[in-house]
Amino acid sequence: MANTPQSKKRARQIERRTDVNKARRSRIRTFIRKVEEAIASGNADAAKEALQAAQPELMRGVTKGVVHKNTASRKISRLAARVKALSAA
Repeated sequence: MANTPQSKKRARQIERRTDVNKARRSRIRTFIRKVEEAIASGNADAAKEALQAAQPELMRGVTKGVVHKNTASRKISRLAARVKALSAA
């Protein structure tokens, strides 16, 4: 339990940041899910558009410290490969 005034303040700040980070992470997951749903439906154009919308959202998560840079890059790379394979087929 926080005892000093500073530790109490830090606890309040962490609580606020946690809410913001949760919302941001959820938003990123939603964008990724939209890409995966478009891939699953077999709609190459929708998948490409969804991927283009998801990429900046993922990288924004990196700059905000919600996801690691390599994690975001890996996710984008794998989604892009799946979209490309869908377009080629």
